[in-house]
Amino acid sequence: MYLKSLTLKGFKSFAQSTTFAFEQGVTCVVGPNGSGKSNVVDALAWVMGEQGAKTLRGGKMEDVIFAGTATKGPLGRAEVILTIDNADGALPIDYAEVTISRTLFRNGGSEYAINGDTCRLLDVQELLSDSGLGREMHVIVGQGQLDAVLHASPEDRRGFIEEAAGILKHRRRKEKTIRKLDAMQANLTRLSDLAGEIRRQLKPLGHQAEIAKEAQSIASIVRDARARLLADEVVTLRAVITASSRSESERKTERIVLQEQLDQNKLREHRIEQSQEGDAVDLARRTAFGLESVQERLRSLYTLANQRLALLGQQTDSPESGQVVTRQMVADAADEVESLLTAVTDAEAAWQETRAATAVARANLDGLDEQIAYQSSLVSRHDLEMSKLSGQADTALSRLAAVRGEVLRQQNALDAARDRREKSRAEFASLEAEAAISDSGETDLDAAYETAQAEVVDAEAEIERLRERLHGHERERDALAARTSALSSALDQKDGSSALVSARLAGIRGLVAEHVQVQPGFEAAIAAALGSLADAVLADDRTAAFDAIEHSGDNDFGRVEIVVAESSSATVSAHDLG
Repeated sequence: MYLKSLTLKGFKSFAQSTTFAFEQGVTCVVGPNGSGKSNVVDALAWVMGEQGAKTLRGGKMEDVIFAGTATKGPLGRAEVILTIDNADGALPIDYAEVTISRTLFRNGGSEYAINGDTCRLLDVQELLSDSGLGREMHVIVGQGQLDAVLHASPEDRRGFIEEAAGILKHRRRKEKTIRKLDAMQANLTRLSDLAGEIRRQLKPLGHQAEIAKEAQSIASIVRDARARLLADEVVTLRAVITASSRSESERKTERIVLQEQLDQNKLREHRIEQSQEGDAVDLARRTAFGLESVQERLRSLYTLANQRLALLGQQTDSPESGQVVTRQMVADAADEVESLLTAVTDAEAAWQETRAATAVARANLDGLDEQIAYQSSLVSRHDLEMSKLSGQADTALSRLAAVRGEVLRQQNALDAARDRREKSRAEFASLEAEAAISDSGETDLDAAYETAQAEVVDAEAEIERLRERLHGHERERDALAARTSALSSALDQKDGSSALVSARLAGIRGLVAEHVQVQPGFEAAIAAALGSLADAVLADDRTAAFDAIEHSGDNDFGRVEIVVAESSSATVSAHDLG
């Protein structure tokens, strides 16, 4: 396997399509400074998957696109095509010649292709990694990198050896597998937590479902009872309303009949009054006219009699003639008087008849008035009963409306309860489905985890060794940190322990830290356990401790911690004497 050709178009300083043909053996690219020799090497690294712009000596990836000159404008994309001779089958692909191309557009988009077929960057890296080519492999050694290889640390040299041995790909796969395992473990943890949470929720939800079913049953019984009561009340109210309506209709009909009878009686009364008044008036008028005519005739007779008497007085000389006249006149007067008496008798009879007719008419009128009053009282009583029935009907309608409102409210409550029941059932079914899915997913993940765990058995030994080294460094770091902390504390505060030890008082042995022996590896633990007592003063007994405290106070030594070493017990006292 060897590089057969390299084609650059729009890559850095290569505006035109330029192809470099490589033969087997060593190929040298020579030229003056700035001619683009390094750009050829950058193109090789770029087409093999390099993603760092700084590695390609640029600020951003778009800098690899030809930016233009004074005579030629900038291009919109950069393309590099690498052709590899694969006659020996070094690359894991069934082609004798492999072409890898990479294209970058100025808008940031990029394309990869193997033998003209679009692919991913990962596909290119996987293809080249088995042959020792590709990104992060030392197939391209730049200026200064050789010295870095010669002076590399053991870990770096191990990386070079692994790369040369071809195990870099497996190491990457191992790292990828470990990342997948970590992600899978996190997923397992989340699934376990979720399954536990769902299992914890299943029991109270089941209890709630049972309570909901019982509540639903009770609500159904109550609803049926209320419905029956309401139905009975509705039937009763409807019967009352029907009876009231029937009674009201009958009373309206009776009232109409009574009103018609009352109107007829009033009309009859009016007619009787008119007829009786007319007859009485006519009779009275005739009587009055008769009496007036009688009076006139009496006046005339009286006048005639006076005249005749006067005439008789003047005719005293002829008594026979006067007697004749007088008799005749008396006879006429007698006839006239009889006639007048007859007329007066007739007038009195007519007047008596008129009085009798008037009395009868008044009696009839009084009877009609009583009948009218009775009919009016019946009408008033019927009106009162109709008002009462109307009030009862209104009350019944109000109660019916209230009953209908209660029925509607109960129906709404029933619908809401049904909705809550369906929602609870759906939630319960969803939780059961999630629990089943979690159980099956957990089983699948367990199998995948075991498979992946089997793939990294060889890597665990290396990881354990690194952990041991890390623990050693951590212990060393903790010991240094504890010592540094103790020294910092001693510097930050005024401590009279050193001055008290320097005073060489009786019963003072020195500092506690000077009398503590620590096995290697336990420095950090002992330092953490002792804390500030490591710098405390160690006294033989209480008397020596009290003398030391008194001496420290007299000389203003500051804060002093004293540990009393006695066979019976060990006591610690701290006094701030500063």
